[in-house]
This record gives sequence, structure tokens and C-alpha cells, in this order.
Amino acid sequence: MDIFSKIAAGEIPSYKCAENEEFYAFLDINPLVKGHTLVIPRREVDYIFDMEDDEIGRYQQFAKKVAVAIKTAFPCVKVAEVVLGLEVPHAHIHLIPMQSEADVDFKREKLSLPAEEMKQIADKIYAEFVK
Repeated sequence: MDIFSKIAAGEIPSYKCAENEEFYAFLDINPLVKGHTLVIPRREVDYIFDMEDDEIGRYQQFAKKVAVAIKTAFPCVKVAEVVLGLEVPHAHIHLIPMQSEADVDFKREKLSLPAEEMKQIADKIYAEFVK
């Protein structure tokens, strides 16, 4: 079981933003901006394009609902969707609230937020997701 599967199963703590039976969304622990969220399928699949077409459709619909929750919780121009990352062999989407394209520069210094603030951010997104 990879680290993201362990997070989705609750074996490793995370800051949950949204979930259903197929997908799980949680805050990136090294966020570019407040509200930077990862969306993963619960089933282990390394590459997003290895997913079945109907599963990708449901994944994108779930990600869209999370993005709407993020945009409501953290007003921004848009929520960027980025599929990037080789360090974890598990498909994942980055949802990043952005005021400008500079907010989506993965080479920039990441935020270091205290645990209580991370919890508040996740709770704010989750509250919007379940509305």
C-alpha cells in the first residue's frame, strides 16, 4: 500500500477536505498557497491515464466539486488543476487557488503552516464541499 492509499484509509493522518467512496481530497503538506489540495483515487493507480474513461470522468467531477469548495472558501481568480509529480506512484491532482500564474510555480518556496491553521483550512474547504 502506497502512502496516499494509507492516507485515504486513515492509517496516516491528513487534513481531509472532501471524500466519497471512490476519491479522497486532502491538503498538500507543502502547499504553494493556502488551500492547495491533493485529490486522489482511493484505488491504487500510478498514472491518471491508466484509469478507465468512466472513472476519469467521475474523478474530474469530484475534483470539480472540490475546486468549487476551495474557490468559495478561499476567494481567488481561478483554481488551477495540475497533474504533476513522480515522487508518489499514485495518481493525484493538485488543486491550487490562484490569484496569478505565479501561485502555481512549483519551484517557489512552499508555505510552512502550523497544524492548527492547516486544520482550519481543511475544515473550511470541507464545510463548503458538503453544502
